[in-house]
Amino acid sequence: MRHVLFQGFALPLTEELQDNKKNMAKLELENFESFRAMEGQPFPNGDWLVITQEMINDFAKATMDFQWIHVDVEKAEKYSPFKKPVAHGFMSVALLSKLLGDILHVKSATMGVNYGLNKVRFPSPVLVDSRVRLSGGIQEIEAYGDNGLKVTWNCVVEIDGSDKPACAAEFITLMFE
Repeated sequence: MRHVLFQGFALPLTEELQDNKKNMAKLELENFESFRAMEGQPFPNGDWLVITQEMINDFAKATMDFQWIHVDVEKAEKYSPFKKPVAHGFMSVALLSKLLGDILHVKSATMGVNYGLNKVRFPSPVLVDSRVRLSGGIQEIEAYGDNGLKVTWNCVVEIDGSDKPACAAEFITLMFE
């Protein structure tokens, strides 16, 4: 049975997941050969994603980072210079897999894993109810083992209406056929 990487988990590629994955990705490539042709090229901009208070609270629970600037709406409205709660900076990084999956899908890939990050920066805070999307490109694609690729993505998490991004990072993943 084939598997698909979905939000960091390798799941059986059921017909329903396959249909959802097809509907999500803007750029669908048949195999690693067609994907390798994308090296050095930009990928399409992603769709906007609204960062809700529920998402911020869930991220706080997962990371056990309950700083008031993130989770205490009333205190943030009163004391924060932003007058609203702010998403965790690492939440932007955590969304990279999901945002990339919404943009690009390689049909022959059976599994993908996160490998690491380089040059991560958080130039601007993400206020609750902001819209973010991914832009960037594929910096480098290298062979990895017998049936894999090591991919370095240049990722920019843009904030709608902001001159500065939420996050800029080189994101490294491994993909396998």
